[in-house]
Formats: sequence, C-alpha cells, structure tokens
Amino acid sequence: MARESVTHRDGHVYEFGPEMEPVYEAADGEAVTITTIDSLNGAIQRDDDLLEEIPEEVNAATGPIAVAGASPGDVLTVDIEAVRVAEDRGRVVTTPGFGLLHDDPEIKHPATRITEVDGDDPADGAGDRIDFEGIDVPIEPVIGTIGVATDGETISTLSPDDHGGNLDTTDVTAGTTVYFPVFQSGAMLAMGDAKAAMADGEMCGTGAEIAVEVDATLSVIDDPAVPLDRPLLDTGDAVKTVASAETLEEAVELANRDMLGLLAHHHGFSRTEAYLFSSLVGGLEISQVVDPQVTARNAVPSEYLSVPF
Repeated sequence: MARESVTHRDGHVYEFGPEMEPVYEAADGEAVTITTIDSLNGAIQRDDDLLEEIPEEVNAATGPIAVAGASPGDVLTVDIEAVRVAEDRGRVVTTPGFGLLHDDPEIKHPATRITEVDGDDPADGAGDRIDFEGIDVPIEPVIGTIGVATDGETISTLSPDDHGGNLDTTDVTAGTTVYFPVFQSGAMLAMGDAKAAMADGEMCGTGAEIAVEVDATLSVIDDPAVPLDRPLLDTGDAVKTVASAETLEEAVELANRDMLGLLAHHHGFSRTEAYLFSSLVGGLEISQVVDPQVTARNAVPSEYLSVPF
C-alpha cells in the first residue's frame, strides 16, 4: 500500500496552538511520508549568505496532520522508520544574540558554513556524510522540531514545551518511537527543522540545517496505563523522558520526575524506591541549551524499563 505524502507545500506552521487546522487526516495506524524544508526556508545557500537575526517565521513544521480518533488524554505514537536528507547541502550558522556563546567577542556573529552532502544522489538519500571545511562528518539526520497542538498557549516553533516543539533532541531520528500527550482532538502532528548532523546541546544554535523526508507510522493509544505529560522516547536501547523549562536545572528535574512514574509502574516501586533506583540506572542528557527554553532528557536502559503503552 502506497504511503500518503505530506509536504511543506501542502501546509506548514510556525506556531503550535490549541486550534490548529489539519492539512491531512491520517487513519489510526497509517504510514505516511512527511517532507520538510530547512529551518531557514532556503534563505541560506552559500557561505556569504548570513543570518543577521532570527526570522519571525523560522522552523517551518510540515502539517498539521490530524490522526483519526485521537482525543485529549490519549497518547500519540510516532514510529520513525526512516529520515532521508532531501537536498545536496546543509547549513550551520551563527546569529547575533543567539547561541550558547553569542557574546564571545572572538566568535563571528553572523557566520555561515555550507555543508555539502557527499554521495551519488544526495536528494535520494544516497549521501552518507557532509563536508565541513574538508572534514567528513557522518550524516545522522535529526528531526529538530516535532510536536502536537498545545493544551492552551500558542507557542512558536522556535521554542519547546510539553507539546514537543523545538526539542532539538538527537534521539528523534530513525529507529525511535516518540510518544506525545494528546491535548486536542486529532493531536495535530507537525514536524520540521531537521539537521543532517547535530551535537547534543546544539551549541551555536543550529545543526547542519537541511530538508528531509520522514517515513513514520502514526497510532493512537487510548486509556494509557500511565498518564503522559510530556514527550517520551523509546530508542530501542533506552527509554527517555524529555522535558523543557527555562533553566537546565528545572528541565532535568521534570525529566527525572517523569521517569519516576514509569519506573514505579514497571517495577511496582514506591515513589521513593523509584527515585533511588533512578539514581542507579538513569542518565541525564542535554538536548539543547540555546532555545527560549532548554531541553533535557533522562535515559534508562531498556533492560530496566519498557514503555507502558
């Protein structure tokens, strides 16, 4: 059966809010292919194309896609099967006033480096590396912005929160299943802001920003065994809670609190026992430290925890 294709030309958003209109409705369990544009809308094509400021419209997220049957309190499952680069170059940039070291006088703001994709036909996903100043960097595509309609507030695609959004998390890639709390009917999934490569932290404010094609299967879980307040990842090797907040301390605290509920359910622990056990097997990881809110995750190996959905 052919997959339905949804592209940024069909529709895209620059905000996640409570009232989003879908560009497509997927059946529960349907496999789709979602095509995105790079986070800067194609504006940066050469090293001398500079980003003088963060645009008002950034991180175009293809969609929204409604998923039939999704209702508030449900969980939306996004099983990411493949992520393919869809153009022959990425771009990594600095922007005045943005990034971890935006006030360092020895670092140019703005600056751009185009990262050419090496491969016979990069647009068909044949490339396996990008070139940065003559250095090969493996292509490991990441979906930077992915989320659902919010519970109430309208939030820019530049920022992450409980709905997902600009999570900039390296685990959001092929082979990972992402779980989202459903706040509105249909869930209203949208995604974009992909990178050909990106380090944990996204220190300069970008990865190698690039257009991609994403193959994913979308499913709805009603009456979840454990309530879900924020995104959750299953990479196959680990289960990871993901949380965003104004400070890194607040984000890691939320990620740890979310993990306690999962551990308590899986093992029959008290909350105290889950807290103690999390300090033995959990691992705090930084997703990004540059957006309006920062994002962190708490990872527990799959041998100690399975997703309760």
